[in-house]
Amino acid sequence: MEHGSYSDQSKSTFSLADEDHTFANAVRFTLNQDPRVSFCGYSIPHPSDNRVNIRVQTTGDPAREVLKDACQDLMLMCQYVRSTFDKAVSDFKNGKDNNQNMDVE
Repeated sequence: MEHGSYSDQSKSTFSLADEDHTFANAVRFTLNQDPRVSFCGYSIPHPSDNRVNIRVQTTGDPAREVLKDACQDLMLMCQYVRSTFDKAVSDFKNGKDNNQNMDVE
């Protein structure tokens, strides 16, 4: 749910259900890397409420579009990390780049 102004779309608060610090902090980090963002922060209204509020203020672009772009960037980052991890696991299992036999106790 978006809480914002119709007259100034560069400032909005987005309330996301079923999310916690894990997602909110990652989105906040990604948003703060965007030069279009002048402020971004998040809060959890109450510990027993499974909801996150993310505040986005931009330099002029619609906050909704900037948040959408940040989520897409975060998804690409996660896909890259996952593929890099999967390749490393595969390489390890196949014995690539293992100069020494490692015994894990």
